Amino acid sequence: MASSVTAIQPSHLRSTFLGEKKGFTLSIPVPQIGFRRKNVECKESRIGKQPIVVPSNVAITMDGQDLKVKGPLGQLSITYPREVIVQREDSGSLRVKKAVETRRANQMHGLFRTLTDNMVVGVSKGFDKRLQLVGVGYRAMLEGKDLVLSLGFSHPVRMTIPEDLSVKVEENTRVIVSGYDKSSVGQFAATIRSWRPPEPYKGKGVKYADEIIRRKEGKAGKKK
Repeated sequence: MASSVTAIQPSHLRSTFLGEKKGFTLSIPVPQIGFRRKNVECKESRIGKQPIVVPSNVAITMDGQDLKVKGPLGQLSITYPREVIVQREDSGSLRVKKAVETRRANQMHGLFRTLTDNMVVGVSKGFDKRLQLVGVGYRAMLEGKDLVLSLGFSHPVRMTIPEDLSVKVEENTRVIVSGYDKSSVGQFAATIRSWRPPEPYKGKGVKYADEIIRRKEGKAGKKK
């Protein structure tokens, strides 16, 4: 009696998770994973929603996303990103608003409102930074368009004053930097301070007039 043999055909189904073994593959169902979309609420900036008062001696020119501000002290311009827009109200004030409701627009809202306000104040009133030189022999003087500092180095430090800034020296130890661009005033004042930052033990160096230096105690003498 002849015996019959049935051939087993290998399956063509393959699984990503289990490899083929002895000609057979296993198929395991994978459940679908769903994602929930959550809307992010963007609160309105408290700084951004405040109006910007424009003095009568300041001229405003608006062209799309470009804004030019001209006053008695100078002229400044700015280009707004697409996330914010600037509008002029009937009262003459400026108001920066969000063009879209996104987290980045909320960040740009307060930032560009502050930059716009700095421009208006700068061309009408100006900004200044006051520095003080503390230390024996530390002196400052003006030579033409240069600010010359004696800060204890083997040579004096000479700095060329930018055209849009003015510098005054009082009593050889106080320096006043003024101008209509707040960023330029702050940058030049920071550069002066960087030549000799105040040290924490005796407070010697160049510091801002309203800067408070936290003092450290010196090392105590060796006990006998």
